[in-house]
Amino acid sequence: MSDQKSWGIVGGGILGMTLAMRLKQAGHQVAIFESSEKTGGLASSWNMNGIVWDRFYHVILMSDFHTRKILKEIGLEKELRWVETKTGFFSEGKLHSMSNLIEFFKFPPINLIDKFRLGLTIFVASKIKNWERLENMLVADWLTRWSGRRVFEKIWLPLLKAKLGDNYKSTSAAFIWTTIQRMYAARKSGLKKEMFGYVAGGYEKINSQFASHLAVSGVEINYNSTVRSVKKTVVGKLEVTLENNSTQLFDHIISTLSSRQSVNMVEELTEEEKQLHTAIRYLGVICPSIILKHSISPYYVTNITDNWPPFTGIIEMTALIDKNEANGNHLIYLPKYINPDDPLFELDDSELRKIFLGALFKMYPSITDADIIFWGVSKARVVFAIPSLNYSKNLPGIYTSLDNYYIINSAQILNGTLNVNETIQVAESKIKIILDEI
Repeated sequence: MSDQKSWGIVGGGILGMTLAMRLKQAGHQVAIFESSEKTGGLASSWNMNGIVWDRFYHVILMSDFHTRKILKEIGLEKELRWVETKTGFFSEGKLHSMSNLIEFFKFPPINLIDKFRLGLTIFVASKIKNWERLENMLVADWLTRWSGRRVFEKIWLPLLKAKLGDNYKSTSAAFIWTTIQRMYAARKSGLKKEMFGYVAGGYEKINSQFASHLAVSGVEINYNSTVRSVKKTVVGKLEVTLENNSTQLFDHIISTLSSRQSVNMVEELTEEEKQLHTAIRYLGVICPSIILKHSISPYYVTNITDNWPPFTGIIEMTALIDKNEANGNHLIYLPKYINPDDPLFELDDSELRKIFLGALFKMYPSITDADIIFWGVSKARVVFAIPSLNYSKNLPGIYTSLDNYYIINSAQILNGTLNVNETIQVAESKIKIILDEI
């Protein structure tokens, strides 16, 4: 490695903090610019009437080795809690448990032959190693070929629509491969039980500890600091300009923002690379959080195959975490994945409340408004990149035409679903490439 360099990192999410830690460990000066008042990005937390937990639902798998490594480095490994969870399915107006093989065979919406084909599809996907060839096939075509038309329409299609909307029509089969791979990874080898984990205190604890660890090591974290532009100076340095017009000079800059944001703040990039980055299509999410007096089910995840509920699924976080984390109450998420320009983003919280709670009350008639202690909505228009056909072949790299300006973000997750572990893996692999070359 050459002499010590100064590095600016745009974005203080888990990815940005991981990059900062590795750069600091390599002997460089590092400054993070985070637009909000705290670190974490999509893994940040908020206060729900005195209960502090994640804005969007997160879980740690036993196979999330990159996440577990970070937790060990920042001193939180002993705070990990592992819990066996259950999975439910809401299908044809009824709730079914799907937490073991016996329950799978009892699942009424599909017959025995359909179940065999569904099981075969999952088994085949779990054994595929060459995921890149799946990028050439549409997910609907691949699933129909293996599962059959009836299983596709009754099971797969509602799940695809819930996660992708009509974008499923242009999504590659690599999407379902990554989903199934992560599902398999969630099960302990041999026991075949879903063992999910979390850190006591949630990502509020993780982000706070991570930021403190970086600060102690000498990383400068600038909060409430939105970067407006990056440009090259006459002395060869890169200049960061913030919204308040203050500037700083660095030898290298890494943007962890979305692909569009990363190129829009740099005028000197070529039109061709700007087009490549802006062509990446993202999905957004609307994610209501509800604190209830009572539990609605024993399931951490309830998948929904009926078309009428507005949410993708139901995440009962307190089926995983200790209820003391929610002051003895029950935390529910009702995520809905939609395009960034979806009209739902324009609705206020009261309008969304009518839509989402109306559906929840219909699904669970025993729950009423009187049971709700807190209602709030987290929104993000740019969450994860849609894995379209030949996605990895069309994805621009980490280098740009502006020397020493790099783009490293979650769009570079090629063979995994969007989650904290995959985000950390992207950071680890890409920064190693850069450090090996400078």
